[in-house]
Formats: sequence, structure tokens, C-alpha cells
Amino acid sequence: MTIHWTQEAQKRYEAYYEDLFTLLKVDSVRDDSQASAEAPVGPGPKKALETFLSMAERDGFQTANIDNIAGRVEFGEGDEILGILAHVDVVPVDKYWETDPFDPVIKDGKLYARGASDDKGPLMAAYYALKIIKDLELPVSKRVHFIVGTDEESDWKCMDRYFESEVKPDFGFSPDAEFPIINGEKGQYTSHLTFSPFQGDLVSFEGGQRENMVPAEAQARLANKDLDQVQAAVADFQKAHPAASLTVEATDQGQVLVACEGKAAHAMDPSQGENAATYLALFLQGLSDDLAKNSFISFTADRLHEDFYGEKLGLAHHDDVMGDLTLNPGVFAVEGDQVKVTLNMRVPQGISYEEIGSRLDELGQDYAFSREDGKSNKAPHYVPADDPLVTTLLDVYEKYTGEVGQEKVIGGGTYGRLFERGVAFGALFPDSPDTMHQANEFARLKDLEKAMAIYAEAIYRLIK
Repeated sequence: MTIHWTQEAQKRYEAYYEDLFTLLKVDSVRDDSQASAEAPVGPGPKKALETFLSMAERDGFQTANIDNIAGRVEFGEGDEILGILAHVDVVPVDKYWETDPFDPVIKDGKLYARGASDDKGPLMAAYYALKIIKDLELPVSKRVHFIVGTDEESDWKCMDRYFESEVKPDFGFSPDAEFPIINGEKGQYTSHLTFSPFQGDLVSFEGGQRENMVPAEAQARLANKDLDQVQAAVADFQKAHPAASLTVEATDQGQVLVACEGKAAHAMDPSQGENAATYLALFLQGLSDDLAKNSFISFTADRLHEDFYGEKLGLAHHDDVMGDLTLNPGVFAVEGDQVKVTLNMRVPQGISYEEIGSRLDELGQDYAFSREDGKSNKAPHYVPADDPLVTTLLDVYEKYTGEVGQEKVIGGGTYGRLFERGVAFGALFPDSPDTMHQANEFARLKDLEKAMAIYAEAIYRLIK
């Protein structure tokens, strides 16, 4: 029996976009301020999960909702289980969007919305691929658990809770990265650095929203400063550093507020962004002797600014398979009269987290900060290129693109790492613009449509 997967996908495009738009309209950013026992990471992620599961129930699938933090769609029969893992939560949005991030818009063959590419668009493409197999009543010898999380962009509480009580698939993939395949992922290491209380000219400093995003905005409040002098210093700084945009204003408390705008990017490649917080520290360092002597300012300006690979921290490391360690200072948060800096590193094989922590402790003695490791640090993950899962997925990719697929390791983290034989597979193609975690996130329609056909044949080959 010959199955024309692309034709089957084409029959479902209209329904696919209708369902995808419905899901994209749900603001599913994690909101701890509204979290509860009924909505563990906030009402938005819960609503998105319920919306997706109701679609699957409508289509005749058996579903399960695990404490409103994770869900499952089931298909097939057999002893082995293929897992397809995706997520409905999204990262926060900022003021740089040109459209409403939760009101999807199609322009010039592109779908603009938060989650269009990360990960609601690919999730629904993979779901419709599974639906094709179900609609055609094709014989299968394995089961599929389509598992959906609501906290992938933060702490993965969803998967922690899911696997406390639910069966772990034997193998599988996550449609949450890029083609041709991601069969290796760097480790993820987070450390929180708490500095001495504010004093002298520095009253406060904050920036960034999530540790896995390059901060696009930061601001500092200063005492003992003349507004005109600060504005003149900003003008000089901007000439030397045009990538950042600084503004100055007086506050009602007689202080000076300096704000900086940079460019957001995914933490797995921080060199693609412009870190507003480190630029702001660099500016402040040259503003006065008092600020130059501040240990937090000097550490941020001298050690963190444009240190994408941990070289200034003495943490540079390269692995031939996994590449370089990368560093993102993602959050600068005020806690009382102190500032806490959250560092997010993507770590290849060959360097331990104990080594990294020891080096940070040494720096803490020099710059007067204490350190606390994150609670969700993840070890590096790798599935050999000759594994049947990898070879099957690459074969399907090559069939639809005419391109030879090669294994790849990334700095990002996907649900694929949750089981030993787990990978990431699509939905970005090699020539697709990557706007994940950025303002004006979009997915090309042709990519989502091609991905649906690829997923359909790939899933069927893995379970037939």
C-alpha cells in the first residue's frame, strides 16, 4: 500500500491552522503569581493544556490530564512505546512585538505569534501527523504516547510530575528544535550569584526575564548623580557601543534612572543577542570611581560582558562532538538591598559541574558574592548516530528534502533528553529563520506543512 503523506497532510491544512490558531491565542506564559494546586504553573499553561487535550478528545483519542501540569494522548497497541514530547508553554513577551503576540497573524507566508515555532506550531504538526495515521486506520505494532508539558521553558516541573506516576516511553523524539536531527544536547547548568548589599552610588540594578533568554532590558537607579552629566556620559557611551540603547531620567526620589535596551536571544547561543544588563554595567563602570569599585559592577562589566564562551571566567571548554561551553547571564534580580545574578551555561562533555562550581567559588572570593546551584541542572545527552531511531528519522528527512542529514549537537534543551534513546526532530529546516524566544517570533507556513508530512511518515515507520 502506497501512502502519499504529503497529499494526506494537504487535506488537513485548513483544520490544522484552525486548531493551531486556537492554541496560539492562549497566553501560556508561566505565572507563579497565579499558581495554585489546580494550576501549578499558572492559569495560562493549564488552559493551553486543556485546549489541546480537548482537541484530541474531539478526534477520538484517549487522553489523560496529570494534575493540570502535563497531559497525554494515546494511540496504537503493542509492548513498546514511542514517545512524542512537546510543550504548550511559551516564554514571556516584551514591548518590541509589532503585532499582538497572542493574536496570530499570517503575513508573507509567515505565521507570527508567540509559540508559532516554539513549540505550538511543531506540536500541532506532529499531532496532525499522528491523526493522519489514525484516520487512515493503518496497522501498527507499537503504542504512541504523545506527551505534552506546561513548564518546558522554566523548570520542567511538568515532566518531573509526569514521570512520578506515568510510564516512560522506550524511545522517541521531540518536535522542538530543528531538522535534520538533534541527537546530542549539551548539559544545562545554572548558578545563582548573590552580591553584597547595594551601597554608595548604586541604589538598584535589575534586568532580564528568564535565565534561558538574553536580557533585552535592564535598568539601574543611582544616587548622588547630576542628570545632565549622566546624559552626557550616555551620549559618549552610545558612540562607542551602538548595539545598546541607553536612556536617562530623573525620579521623584531625587535619583537618576538609567535604562538600557539590547536584543533578546536564546541562551543556547547568547552571541546572537545584545545583553542589556552587561552593557548597562559597562556604562556604569565608567561613570564614577564609586561605581567602578563596586564588586557587582566590576564583575558584570569585566567578567560577564560579551563572555559568550566563559573565557573571562576561566571556564572555556571545547568537546569535539558537542562543541563549546556557552554562558548567558540571564537574570539580574533585586532581592532586598542585594542583586542576584543567574548564570545559565550550556555545557559539553568533558567538564564537570563540580569544576565549574569550584571556579565560581574562587571568583566569589575576589568579587564578594555567594553561590547557589540551580535545582534543575541537566547532564549532557547523546544518542549514537547509528542508533535505528536516528537512522530512520534521517532517512525520512532525506526523502522529503533531497539533502543528506547529519547528526547534530545543540546547546538548547529539549524533552528528547528525558529518555536514553530520545532525540529532537524538527521543525526548523536548515534554511529556516530561527526566531525562538525573540520578539516577532514566526514560523514559515511551508515549513510547518512539510514538517507534518515528515512527521507522519516518520511516526509510521517507527511504529508499524
